[in-house]
Amino acid sequence: MLEAMAEPALPARLARTEDMPVAAAHIVRDVMTAPAVAVRRDAQVKEIVRVLEERHVSAVPVVDVTGRVVGVVSEADLLPKEEFRGRRLTRFERIRHRPEPAKTGGMSAEELMSTPAVTVRPDVTLAQATRLMVVNHVKRLPVIDDEDRLLGVVSRGDLLKVFLRPDADIEEEVRRTVVSYLFPMHAHAIHVSVRDGIVTLRGPVHDTSLIWVAERLVRGLEGVVGVETRLGGVG
Repeated sequence: MLEAMAEPALPARLARTEDMPVAAAHIVRDVMTAPAVAVRRDAQVKEIVRVLEERHVSAVPVVDVTGRVVGVVSEADLLPKEEFRGRRLTRFERIRHRPEPAKTGGMSAEELMSTPAVTVRPDVTLAQATRLMVVNHVKRLPVIDDEDRLLGVVSRGDLLKVFLRPDADIEEEVRRTVVSYLFPMHAHAIHVSVRDGIVTLRGPVHDTSLIWVAERLVRGLEGVVGVETRLGGVG
């Protein structure tokens, strides 16, 4: 029977997790688009389509008079309306589109929107926002405050911006939060290079038991897509 290999124990000076260097994770507020465009409940189909076209988006939040998000209208919500405009549905079409009959006759955002809207708070991490999108099969999330009022919108493209982080910024953070902390006596001898988000660590270290810790910490930094560790013991 195969047994999972246990991970090496942390060195004594790192046993207290609160003493570990932790880089602040990016949150939705860091990448969201604000202010966000929205439509009111009574917005008509033409107005909604115009907003989608002008803003080059596939969905738009629907808000009430206080700015609270009450739903979302997407291109998918509008398609049934356009497909059956100007003619009566056949019996086959009524059966095939049974879940959507109300939408095909809707003229306002309130009649067309999907509700409740899948929303996110500005202090949620990008990983959590990504999971929300995947689980709910949506491309955009309205960002709301504690009173459900619209603050902005975060899209899949916004979430990917973190991977466009400059290599120089990543290198500086690796040196500051990982190398200087784990290897203070040899920080000057450790070479850090970053290319296209891939971090390479080279050089001698006094305590080789910390190499795996360094690799894990670097992988956790925003914008890092890979780590190559070429650290070795002091000869």
